[in-house]
Amino acid sequence: MLSSGVAARLTDLIAKQIRNRVNLVKGVESDIQNLSGELKRLGNTLDDAERREFKDKSVKDWLRKLEDASYEMDDVLDEWNISIVKLQQKKVGSFIPFPNLVVNNFAIRYDIALKIIEVKKRLDLIFVERDRFDFVASYPIHASREPRLSQTTSLIDLAKVCGRESENENLVDKLMSVGGSRDELDVCVLSIVGPGGIGKTTLAKLAYNDSRVKNCFQLRIWICVSRSFDEVGIANEIIFRVGGSKPNTNQLDMLLRCLKELISGKKFLLVLDDVWIEDNTKWEPLKNSLKQRDGVGSKILVTTRNQCVAVMIGSVKNEIHHLGSLSDDECWLLLSRIAFSGKNEEECKRFHNIGNNIAKKCKGLPLAAKTLGSLLLSKNTLKEWENVMNSKIWELEKVEIDIFSHLLISYNELSPTLKRCFSYCAVFPKDTKIDLESVVTKWMAMGYLESRGGNGGDWKVRGRENFDKLAMLSLFQNFKSCGDKTESFKMHDILHDFALFLRKNGRVGAAGMKKTTCQACNILIVSQVQEYRSLFNYKELPNPHLCDCLARVRLLSLRKCGLRARKISSKIGNLVHLIHLDLSYNNLLKELPERLCNLCELETLNVDGCESLSKLPQGIHRLANLKHLYNSGTGSLLQYPQGLGQLTCLDTLSRVVFDELHWNELRLLKNLNRLSGCLELRTKFGNRLEDGDIKEEHLEAIREAELGKKKHIQELRIIFSGHVILIDALKPHPNLQILDLTLSGEHRLPWWIASPINQLISITLSECTHLSSLSHLGQLPLLENFEIKFESPFESRLEFVGREILGMTTTTSTTTTAAAATATATRDHTSEASSSSSMVGRRNTNAIGFPKLKKLKFTNCSKWKEWEDITAEEEDSDAITLMPCLTELIIRNCSELTKLPRRLLRKASSLESLHIYGSRQLEQLYVDTKGHRWKSISISHPNPHLLQEISDEIGNLIHLKNLELRHNRSLKELPESLCNFARIIKLDINSCESLVPLPEGIHALVNLKHLYNEDTTCLVQYHQGLAQLTSLVTLKEYRWTWCWILEVPNSYYKFTGTRNM
Repeated sequence: MLSSGVAARLTDLIAKQIRNRVNLVKGVESDIQNLSGELKRLGNTLDDAERREFKDKSVKDWLRKLEDASYEMDDVLDEWNISIVKLQQKKVGSFIPFPNLVVNNFAIRYDIALKIIEVKKRLDLIFVERDRFDFVASYPIHASREPRLSQTTSLIDLAKVCGRESENENLVDKLMSVGGSRDELDVCVLSIVGPGGIGKTTLAKLAYNDSRVKNCFQLRIWICVSRSFDEVGIANEIIFRVGGSKPNTNQLDMLLRCLKELISGKKFLLVLDDVWIEDNTKWEPLKNSLKQRDGVGSKILVTTRNQCVAVMIGSVKNEIHHLGSLSDDECWLLLSRIAFSGKNEEECKRFHNIGNNIAKKCKGLPLAAKTLGSLLLSKNTLKEWENVMNSKIWELEKVEIDIFSHLLISYNELSPTLKRCFSYCAVFPKDTKIDLESVVTKWMAMGYLESRGGNGGDWKVRGRENFDKLAMLSLFQNFKSCGDKTESFKMHDILHDFALFLRKNGRVGAAGMKKTTCQACNILIVSQVQEYRSLFNYKELPNPHLCDCLARVRLLSLRKCGLRARKISSKIGNLVHLIHLDLSYNNLLKELPERLCNLCELETLNVDGCESLSKLPQGIHRLANLKHLYNSGTGSLLQYPQGLGQLTCLDTLSRVVFDELHWNELRLLKNLNRLSGCLELRTKFGNRLEDGDIKEEHLEAIREAELGKKKHIQELRIIFSGHVILIDALKPHPNLQILDLTLSGEHRLPWWIASPINQLISITLSECTHLSSLSHLGQLPLLENFEIKFESPFESRLEFVGREILGMTTTTSTTTTAAAATATATRDHTSEASSSSSMVGRRNTNAIGFPKLKKLKFTNCSKWKEWEDITAEEEDSDAITLMPCLTELIIRNCSELTKLPRRLLRKASSLESLHIYGSRQLEQLYVDTKGHRWKSISISHPNPHLLQEISDEIGNLIHLKNLELRHNRSLKELPESLCNFARIIKLDINSCESLVPLPEGIHALVNLKHLYNEDTTCLVQYHQGLAQLTSLVTLKEYRWTWCWILEVPNSYYKFTGTRNM
């Protein structure tokens, strides 16, 4: 709750006023200290108040008053803090006569004191009113005080179930399958996960009552667990259900022994419905009693809202079913069966069209369909149905009671911080793709990610942790990820309505704003500022109106609003409570007003993508709390105010650009040692600097940036067109993890890049047009990804990749020359270079080149002719290990490369995936090596001879998991030996225009999950065996309009596992 945050801020500000000797009017300090203590005590009872407000309107009204008063106190505290900061700034270099400073200071203190006294009076009345509610202080929640839903049973009326046919088939198959567990003694645990009201229990009932399941298990037991996981009660219930006599004891050990004896030798299905507990110590004893050596095939089926429960209880990834929504048609069918009960055919026709539109409001949630159906059952006129159709769903009383009560159970499990993070997401319009990094930044700006132990540096980590917890509870959906990292998500419309309901009913509160006669402000804008302290613009707003209506806003986003003025209105300086300001992607914005520097509370300023922005305000040093300055994509910003270097709280600075006239810009980085995340350093020199152009003052400016002290920077991008000696002076801290280096005109890499003390995980060399050799990168102990790329294949001059990249002595005359050039270039750094000694010279010790490298990629290296191999002696040597973790090698558009280093790649024993595009001369690679251990092959533009060679040996690739065949018009059929690939997961056929049938034995590909057929504009024949691919998840045929479908078997429509077609 906000009030607990206010208490913390009060304590902090009291300490600050003592340190700075900024006292309030006499007597107010003691009032503030008393208020702080009262708010802390109040915070202990707020959980109970929140749980009771749903059923008690007086509690709800009391909470609303508390939130309003707390918001107002928060505003006063902001003013207090701002006055302290301004007074400090005036003391440093102010020419105001001392008496005037004292008078102004007293006037400010007196004004703030009066406001505090006024708000405290309101809070005192609220504290008195609290006593009549008899709230209980926060303790572990007792089940008796929790709202409970009715107990579920295994009984089901199939006539009232709509949809879920494919999900039921899939679940029944898994229940009946043999095995599925990791241990022969272990019982396979399947889980159904989804938000409240999605139909988890209904699906479990469908499977439980399926005749095939009944015939498969000797025992079937249904237990409704709900919030209280009572091990003794559950054990007693199972014993009773299997026909045993209840032991005359409540000792868990005796009960579990009795249970184990009763189920011994019997194949059972145990359904645990609505499980909430995450405590493994409560679950483990029960699970151990269910293990049996002679009951292979027994299953446990769990339904839960929380994926963490599914993982804790023992379900692995492919045993967790995330239940999706119903279609609009299925929702309408479910809704109409209830709503039309007792109505004649003529009435049903009359309401049909409106009912269809109402069903769409359910957004696939079965509980919503049932609730609205029940609501419409008693409404007999079109007007009444139209009122329901036009109402916001959270305004309907029956929805509030029947749907939101289910969701409140999940909501009440959240901590106060998570409650605020979740409900804040209602600020985004429905169906918005919410950027995770952006919303975490907003949570931080709103104070929801308060630092623990005074360390605020890990707020991004805490924000992602909060998101993960909410996602695990199925409160978010439609996740888009890059690798293992979620980038964006959406909220289900019903959950969005629920979050909006929480805000509208004062659960989080709304600020009481001063009344205004302003005619320019939209009432919706004022409302958003009241409820969220935030204003996000989603349309063009060339000249935004900034008036007193926005005075209390904390977050203001004018992103992509088309600001056309030379600069944004200076009135923005009046928004003194502003914490987060987003002006990004306003391409015509040229400058920021100086009054913006009045925003003492501002922590985030985002000008990303403001291409015309040419300067920052000179008074930027007055933004003492600024932590994040996002300025990527600001191509016109070449000068930075000197005050930037005084912002020692700065955690984020996206880029610094300098040219031959502005070397001092780099000196601004000297004291910014808190910088973290990603930093881009870019030069804009008209021409490449020659040796004679480099002056000591240039090197000194670069050294004064002291990148070596920026230990929190994780990613560094250097776009350089000067001289490599300058980059040598830019040596970063060894903690750096990601390096993206663009060098125009340099023949070598900076000397520090290959230092074995570096913690680099990824290196990308982009547009290094003159690079002739590579440093000893193989010595980097943690490097996982290495890529060399060029935008155009005509820009590369790299002709040779020698053994020096591994840290080995070269063997050919060509390599010796390259190595000599590198040695000459680094002669001033012999202490570092000495660590790059020859592996061959260290035969008596174990040597490892690229010990952690997983992915190696070359793109558009058009002049690359040779990749030097190791010797046969080195291949056989156990003392030399090369790229032991390499799993993926990608070579794209390297047309001059004639062969790959066969011995080196055989040494890379983990290689699984080989992708070759536009490199025709590498055909012999397949012929010579056969690639028996590779798990993935991609072939682009292959000739028929090569394909025949592959076809002869293709059945030997027993580990193959992915096969891509691209751009071959001569390929007429796939070999039957393809069907020997028992492990293949993905088959992608692209632009093979003469290919007609798939192999007859394709049903043997039992693990095939993804089948793509793109731009194959001939006859396509699907065999009956395709329908036997029960693991198939994706079946995609592109350009159907160009294809004649010769045969699509009826069984095609029965793919139980297929989700994408």
